[in-house]
Amino acid sequence: MTPLHPKPRLVATDVDGTLIDASEKVSPRTKAAVGALVADGATFVLATGRPPRWIDPVVSELGYAPLAVCGNGAVIYDSATDRVLSSHALDVETLAWLAEIAEHALPGCGLATERVGASAHDAATPQFVSSPTYEHAWLNPDDTVVSHAEVIASPAIKMLIRLRSARSSAMRAALAPLVGDRAEITYSTENGLIEVAVPGVTKASGLAEVARRIGVEENSIVAFGDMPNDVPMLTMAGHGVAMGNAHQEAREAADEVTASNVDHGVAVVLERWWR
Repeated sequence: MTPLHPKPRLVATDVDGTLIDASEKVSPRTKAAVGALVADGATFVLATGRPPRWIDPVVSELGYAPLAVCGNGAVIYDSATDRVLSSHALDVETLAWLAEIAEHALPGCGLATERVGASAHDAATPQFVSSPTYEHAWLNPDDTVVSHAEVIASPAIKMLIRLRSARSSAMRAALAPLVGDRAEITYSTENGLIEVAVPGVTKASGLAEVARRIGVEENSIVAFGDMPNDVPMLTMAGHGVAMGNAHQEAREAADEVTASNVDHGVAVVLERWWR
């Protein structure tokens, strides 16, 4: 493929399965490509399902503190100043409604909610709370186990619904007709976990907010991703790139497929403009 012209003004990348490898490392090649684009005056943004408190390790790997679209678009976080710039939260009434629907449609599921404060480690806000029946899909040392009622007692940037015995795609298919347009449903693993957010809040909406802040048109954006939660961002960007290891939904939404995350797929594309 020939390089896009002009150079992208904004580059956004998912983190897990995209920017980092299975050891949560950024390869030297990818780090160099990101450094070159930043030195050239382009903007580099993380766009991830991770909450702000899980951004520090990525910053350490990059050696650069970018803006981050966190929580699948629900939060804009400035990692350089440790400030949450904006957030979109599900209200308590909606959380209660979602919990009732989920527990009826997906018997045996566990619930958790992700909250956000003024900074990544805001001690005034218990940031991840889960019910006693919630089983983690990955290690989460930040979990606070509370009663079922407490899980949905405060606004949250997303609700996590976990059913270990199910596939995430099947869970989404079961809930989507019941939820309709009252919430956004996505997933970043097929391991029985779906994530629910404010209607219209996706990585695309978060990235669009960043683009407005810095005065960049969407056709000047290149975005990278690997899972269904990346699809809105891949389709809104001027050029969407799926990783070689990507889920089929991401591959179908993208303009091209690059190498896998362990084969420096992000760098392969960025090096068309920056070396």
